[in-house]
Amino acid sequence: MAQHTDKTREVNLTTNLFKYGEEISLLQKPSKIYLENTNLIYLLAKENANRRNLRETFFANQVGYAHDLSYAEQGDFTVDNQYTFEIGGKDKTEKQIKGVDKAYFASDDITHGFHHKIPLWLFGFLY
Repeated sequence: MAQHTDKTREVNLTTNLFKYGEEISLLQKPSKIYLENTNLIYLLAKENANRRNLRETFFANQVGYAHDLSYAEQGDFTVDNQYTFEIGGKDKTEKQIKGVDKAYFASDDITHGFHHKIPLWLFGFLY
């Protein structure tokens, strides 16, 4: 299984997330697996095309292009081992990232940022 997921990553079908600092071996199973982009969700896994999956896949695709992504114990992603991001809608509460330094929300359904909330669509400019 682990070798199969590594091959799907090599051919850019998936984004595999591991915990930061975890030694990655060929036999290790990723903590989270995302399809490479949202178009593949509709093509290969239409039944999994829920808003949460689409949001997280979009974020991983856009940010992972130029930054190191890893699995976060609190929140959804750790970026460059410095920043924690929780992905969600405009009504997402702080309970998932409470007490985490350098933690932000990438929020769908908002047009401008405020406090620690950044519009999800802005991450599209990073690619």
